[in-house]
Amino acid sequence: MEYLYALINFLLLAAIIVLAGRKSIRNMFAARREGINAALDEAEAIERAQTEAPAPAEEAPETPALEAEAPDGADMRARFEEKKARMLREAEEAKTSARREAMLKERERAVKELCARLAEHFSREPQVSAIRAGEREAAEKILEKLELTPGDMCYLMHHDVLYVTLTSAFPLDEELASRIGERAAELLDRVGGRPSFWVKVDPELIGGLRLRIGDTVYDCTVKNQLYHLEKDLLKRPLSDALSAEDIAADMLKGIGETQPRIDVFQLGRVLSVSDGICRLDGLADIMYGEVVEFECGERGMILDIEPDRIGCVVFGKYEHIETLSRVRRVGRIASVPVGEELLGRVVDPLGRAIDGRDRIRTAERRPIEFGAPGIPDRRSVSVPLQTGLKAVDSLVPIGRGQRELIIGDRQTGKSALAIDTIINQKGKNVPCIYVAIGQKDSTVAEIRSKLEKYGAMEYTTIVSAPASSSASMQYIAPFAGAAMSEYFMYSGRDCLIVYDDLSKHAVAYRELSLLLHRPSGREAYPGDVFYLHSRLLERAARLSPEAGGGSVTALPIIETQAGDISAYIPTNVISITDGQIFLETDLFNEGQRPAVNVGLSVSRVGSAAQTKLMKKISARLRMELAQYRELASFAQFGSDLDDSTRKVLGSGLRMMRALRQRRFEPLPDWKQALLIYAVAEGLADDTEPEDMERFEKGLYEYFETNCRDIVSTLETGAAMTPAVEARVKAAVSRYKEAL
Repeated sequence: MEYLYALINFLLLAAIIVLAGRKSIRNMFAARREGINAALDEAEAIERAQTEAPAPAEEAPETPALEAEAPDGADMRARFEEKKARMLREAEEAKTSARREAMLKERERAVKELCARLAEHFSREPQVSAIRAGEREAAEKILEKLELTPGDMCYLMHHDVLYVTLTSAFPLDEELASRIGERAAELLDRVGGRPSFWVKVDPELIGGLRLRIGDTVYDCTVKNQLYHLEKDLLKRPLSDALSAEDIAADMLKGIGETQPRIDVFQLGRVLSVSDGICRLDGLADIMYGEVVEFECGERGMILDIEPDRIGCVVFGKYEHIETLSRVRRVGRIASVPVGEELLGRVVDPLGRAIDGRDRIRTAERRPIEFGAPGIPDRRSVSVPLQTGLKAVDSLVPIGRGQRELIIGDRQTGKSALAIDTIINQKGKNVPCIYVAIGQKDSTVAEIRSKLEKYGAMEYTTIVSAPASSSASMQYIAPFAGAAMSEYFMYSGRDCLIVYDDLSKHAVAYRELSLLLHRPSGREAYPGDVFYLHSRLLERAARLSPEAGGGSVTALPIIETQAGDISAYIPTNVISITDGQIFLETDLFNEGQRPAVNVGLSVSRVGSAAQTKLMKKISARLRMELAQYRELASFAQFGSDLDDSTRKVLGSGLRMMRALRQRRFEPLPDWKQALLIYAVAEGLADDTEPEDMERFEKGLYEYFETNCRDIVSTLETGAAMTPAVEARVKAAVSRYKEAL
């Protein structure tokens, strides 16, 4: 404790708070107040421009014509008011975002200026004398922590000399330097090595001592303390008040909470850098997946470890990294923040907010690479995760904990199917993670807008690694999303995650692998590309009650070329997942939405992921639709068809039309079952296929208005009893008579 108090006086607390901190911060914010106010005025101008802008022509205020048509006019007025409220809300958000951005920039400048002033402050008397008086005690504490790492011992197996460097800001007392050298020699002598001891003076350290043995650094310098002070202050949450006085007070509080430290870390060196890949040496004890920090402030992740060098992918802009610059271990495996705080936000693969709102602060982090649950921790999939889509829930049902692949060519509705599934989870306590890999920024913005419009964004997190981001960010994006979803699974909740799409993820991994000089195989993909996706998708599971009882349902998306599902990447992912939903281009062009190919789509969980109601009603549906598709392909070559064939073709066509569904209109299970039952039992045979949409809409309205007792029975999901079936048939007949 005596040393801590001495170190506090020696480095930060008393000197910063009493002599420099309070006055420096206030002076800086007084000088920057005009810049902050100018930024706030600009934000208010943006708000005025948005609120005073004329409404679009199609949503102008009501006209007499609209007043004359009460229902349509009321609908138009409601849409106009909704649009107006949304514009005002967006303007307010833009204003708040601009204010917050201005404050963040000013705080960053203030913190950097503060640290620069503190560096000057500690370079003058009487602070220099106070710092030097604590050198001997600091040296004793460093020697207490001194130890050889496994990397040092491995180095000494091939070399008998290990470099030891003692650096200080001022010339050290010879006795103190000799004591440190002797202690290092004693340590190395235990493993048969000897030190090459060097003593250096570096005024940039400002004060204190830095001892380096091999790759390991024991740092107790003022420069290192200011480095951590800057990091700590910039990490503090921004006050909601968004005023210069509040930020100054918060910075003073942060300085008071700063604890002195003897920092122990490993240093390496950049050998080369190009295309987002760095080659490093040193860092002998580094682990795969560990985070490193470069001198310029950028961070990266270790992805390749070889005997003579280390391969690292850079998360930020690699142009800022210089050859032969230093790189240090951060001391943790690559991880992302997880928790409820991420719901409703758009984040990058590192968990940083990119939606213009405040920084996300969570109490927990999870590694992006994590082992999949073992067999004893899993249980069978038996609870449905309903998509709200008739063609999916009836033909290829998805269960909670399942991995169901969505596959098809471009522009066949793959993302639309996944988004509708997310929207259908509203009110079901199923958090959703949408991982956008290689998508356009405009596409991600549109998806966010749709989720907000339908009330799904409040329980959804979007992880965006757009096409403009680096291959390394696209590579870690799905793993980051998996870590976020595992938080809910291990908390005992059900979660849905969408990977859109893994084809681009494989391309990003191929790029990284080729840059890391890994041998390429088929189509230039590395040999472990199958393992890449298997270790990702195996993390989706339904846990046993003993392991927590939660689940993660994964919907990976794969893009095919010309419908070729036997290509390399599609084949790999098909063999990993528990089934696939194949969306066919021809069906899509015919107007079938969603364009599910019944023959090539399959769910290996099957009816176990359906309610008893849907299971009974859709039992024969797949076979009948397959028969219809087969007959339809032959019927196009001839016109002479018998009555039974015409009947099969007619009922099949009606069923196909019944399975059509508009976007963003997911249906509850009982509505799907009711329509499929009515069509399958021939109760809609006198309805033209073109009128199926009108028949469907009227059927739902009739049952909700006149048959609430039947609806209540169907909503339970229990199988239809003969009595219920008779009541349903009678109700459908009455509805048809009322048409």
